[in-house]
Amino acid sequence: MDASPLLALEVAMGLLGLGAALALRPWRMLHGPLLTPTLAALALLPWFWLLPQKMPQGFQLQLSGASLLVLMLGWPLAVPVLALVALAVWAVGSQGAAAVLSQWVWLGLLPATLTLGLGALLRRWVPAHPFVYTLGRGFLGTALALFGSGVLYELAYRLSGGATLRDALIARWLMAWGDAFLTGMFCAVFVAFAPQWLATWSDQRYLKPPDQSS
Repeated sequence: MDASPLLALEVAMGLLGLGAALALRPWRMLHGPLLTPTLAALALLPWFWLLPQKMPQGFQLQLSGASLLVLMLGWPLAVPVLALVALAVWAVGSQGAAAVLSQWVWLGLLPATLTLGLGALLRRWVPAHPFVYTLGRGFLGTALALFGSGVLYELAYRLSGGATLRDALIARWLMAWGDAFLTGMFCAVFVAFAPQWLATWSDQRYLKPPDQSS
């Protein structure tokens, strides 16, 4: 299978996503409380992305963190942060630039974008409630975003590793729940104790008395 069209697709997706994010000038959000979670993500997330390189052969545990970053930082800031995470993985790890680019696109950029879209749908069609945010956007939204990105990855690469499509999708579905549990848990903790670290959280929206909800 010729990898050149796939590489071109990943480059195009990366440039388009990063260009759109930077056009919104996300660095303006670093002048407030979001600086702390941004620095924490840059310090911790590369090590989670390096897990597949450190685990025994055939045991490919992979965590994304992209959905949680979108909920914490917003999509425009999460995308360049994920790009910096990928650069750190490339600098520290043993994979080449093309492999790290693929990881950034399918594990970072695409899940982050799907999380943004699912969040917009929930805001439009589901009543505002803290459980909608933590369970809908944090838990179920993360699972769907990671699984959707995994499905698109498997279709794009045609399972060059040799697994059947059915087996690969089952594996993607199961792996998506790891991120879902972590994201849902952190969302619940941050909503309760550090809502200022969630750019997508609003007391005015989610804590309204029932008779004032739109």
